Order: sequence, then C-alpha cells, then structure tokens
Amino acid sequence: MAYKTVKKRASDSIIIEKSEFIAQVAPVSTSEEAAAFIESVRAEHRRAWHNCYAYTLREGGETRFSDDGEPQGTAGAPILDAIQKSGLKDVAVVVTRYFGGILLGKGGLTRAYSSAASGGLKAAGVREMRNVRDVELRFAYTFYERILRLLPESGARTNSQDFGEEVTLSLTLPEESCEAFTAAVTELSGGKAEIKTGETYEGEV
Repeated sequence: MAYKTVKKRASDSIIIEKSEFIAQVAPVSTSEEAAAFIESVRAEHRRAWHNCYAYTLREGGETRFSDDGEPQGTAGAPILDAIQKSGLKDVAVVVTRYFGGILLGKGGLTRAYSSAASGGLKAAGVREMRNVRDVELRFAYTFYERILRLLPESGARTNSQDFGEEVTLSLTLPEESCEAFTAAVTELSGGKAEIKTGETYEGEV
C-alpha cells in the first residue's frame, strides 16, 4: 500500500504579534520514536512557554496531540489538522511558542499553530513510499535502447549504469510492476539478459 510521508527532519518559524512559533518536523514510524522526538524538542526549548505537538502513524491509525498549556483546541488539534490535510502518515510535528507579550485569542492561536505546522511540513518535503524491489540487469549493448524504453511504463528508477563488456543496469521498481518488467526484458532479449531480483522492501521510486 503506497503512502506519503515527509522526506526529512526539518524546521520552520513564523513570528505573529511578537510571539515566535517554531515548527519542527520528523518522520517517525512508532509511538516510541514520536515520543523521543517530542522530548528532544522539549529539551532543546526548555525555556519556551509551550511545546505543542501532534503525530499520526500508519500502524493502527494512531494519532495523538497536545495543547501543552495553551487553551484547549487551539494548538494540538490545528497541528494535527495540518498533518491530515497534507495526507501524510508516520510524521510528528512539534510547534514551540516563545510568548511575545501579546495575547492572540483562540482564533489567533489556532491560525498561528496551523500556519507554523504547515510551514514545517512544507520544509520537510514529501516522498511516496511503497513496496519495491531492486533489479539488476546484465545484457548485450544490442538490447540497450529497447530495454531503456521499458523503464518509464514500469515506473523504474535507475540507480546506476555500468558500461563494460556488457551493460549492467541497477534499478528499483514498484513490486507490482516487477514481474511484468522482467518478463518483458526476457522476451525482448530472447532470454539472453541476466536478471537478478532482490527481496521486497519498503522504499520509493
């Protein structure tokens, strides 16, 4: 099952009415990883007024959020809403607030935490994960152009090419297209291409 998550750990910040909102984002796959990330941000910003967070996991559809002392519903829920609207899974977001002396009201806080979270998610980028397999091909130069034409329709990513006595092509393919692709290579090469297929794992193409 394909799903989207963030590419990397990232941060972004905004200042609203002299209060600074710092969003930090990280990919996580378990509640333990999420908790460790949240605690690391709290340790980094111990002097901040609030470290509000939300995270969502694929496993069990788990979601959690916290207002961390802000008025109920003004911080954690807007952060979670930003995650869910982005369609991302396995991600945690912590928004740290350094109070600037001006009260924002519930509506202002909700918008601020939502905007900060959205900015952090944008900075982290998006990648689509799915079940994939690595495939290594070794074949005569005669088949090179025809095999290359198979790559776009199979969704393959080229990892490396080596041009020695024969061509060695290292690819990553979505699991669902791997069998048809290798069958097509076998057919067009008359069975002369050497094909090595790896085990299925979770990755991106």
